[in-house]
Amino acid sequence: MDIGFIGLGKMGFPMARRLVEAGHQLTAFDTRKEAVEALRALGAQAASSPKDVADRAETVMASLPSLQASLDVATGAGGVIEGKRVKRFIDLSTVGAQMAVRIHDLLGKRNIVQIDSPVSGGVAGAEKGTLAVMASGPRAEFEVVRAALEVIGKVFFIGEKPGSGQTMKLANNFLSATAMVATSEAVVMGVKAGLDPKVMIDVINAGSGLNTASRDKFPRSVLPRSFDFGFATGLMVKDVRLALEEMKSLGLKMDVAEAVGRLWEVVIRDEGAESDFTAAIKPIEKAAGVVVDGRGGAQAAK
Repeated sequence: MDIGFIGLGKMGFPMARRLVEAGHQLTAFDTRKEAVEALRALGAQAASSPKDVADRAETVMASLPSLQASLDVATGAGGVIEGKRVKRFIDLSTVGAQMAVRIHDLLGKRNIVQIDSPVSGGVAGAEKGTLAVMASGPRAEFEVVRAALEVIGKVFFIGEKPGSGQTMKLANNFLSATAMVATSEAVVMGVKAGLDPKVMIDVINAGSGLNTASRDKFPRSVLPRSFDFGFATGLMVKDVRLALEEMKSLGLKMDVAEAVGRLWEVVIRDEGAESDFTAAIKPIEKAAGVVVDGRGGAQAAK
């Protein structure tokens, strides 16, 4: 396929690279010229703007860091909406159902189909092509692009209702966010009582407490104190806030989600938006007066 790709960040670049390697003709744009040049060296063509991408490809994908970026790229001046050739816009970003519907409605006025298709699995999943891809939109249009989406991961058709993929993604990331802070509290409790955090994680992973944080984040980024899993605290907090907004819009009161949201607001306040989201354990450690260190056990907090 001829595919346009906008947004070559930590997630976007490996997804775009996989599409090039799979033989698709890719036209790419990013505000960082070095990212575009790196992809061009692999066989892609460079574009000068989102509109330029949409002038040259019927299918345009985007992987962007914020709601405003997705809205601007899709529907703003010089955006995809002004493209001469584009027929469908695939948003791989996490923007929430309300923004997805807004973009869908604006693009629809130009007869451009939106396929809402957020992804989950982190940078490692993007590199390996093992992301969970949650697509929603007209079924016939989805089938046109299914093969391309399968290059980047396991594809799930969520439904035809605009924003359905976003609702699925927010449910998924709420669970991921909950696992991170809940596991942090559990391990900090054990370390405060004198347990070895590495042994704790081994036991949890062999028992009923197993979750994505204990399985992946703690062994790789928390116990070694590297905090380099590859997903920013700011992005996780964005997703948690979007999940809470979606729950509120549906008339739901979710006690666990609200507590999780408060915890993540503390994390972004104390650690900053650019910190790795595995640093969520640090405010919990500080309050308990311990450090979870898998390299040699617990230490008193400094």
